[in-house]
Amino acid sequence: MKKSRYSEEQMHRAVRQMEAGRTAEEVSREVGVSKATLYSWKSKLGGLELSEAKRLQALEDENRRLKQLVADLSLDREALKWLIEKNGWSSQPGARR
Repeated sequence: MKKSRYSEEQMHRAVRQMEAGRTAEEVSREVGVSKATLYSWKSKLGGLELSEAKRLQALEDENRRLKQLVADLSLDREALKWLIEKNGWSSQPGARR
C-alpha cells in the first residue's frame, strides 16, 4: 500500500482545525490537499484522539499483514493439494496407510 505523504499528526491537526470551525477550503489550502481528501480524513479520524488514531493505523497494518499471510498459505495449500492429486499420493479406497 502507498505510504501517505502526511503523518498521522498532520492529518489529525487538519481534522481538528475543521472541527474547530475553520472552513475546509482554508484548511485544504494551508495543508496542500484537496477538500475531498480532508473529508476522507475527517470520516476516518473524526472523533478520535491522536493515540487512538495511531492505534487504529497499527491495527489496520497488522490486519493487512495477516490477510496477506492467509492468502499466501491458501495458495500453498492449493498447490500441495494439486501436487498430491497429480502424483497419485492421495489416499485411495483399499490402499495401505
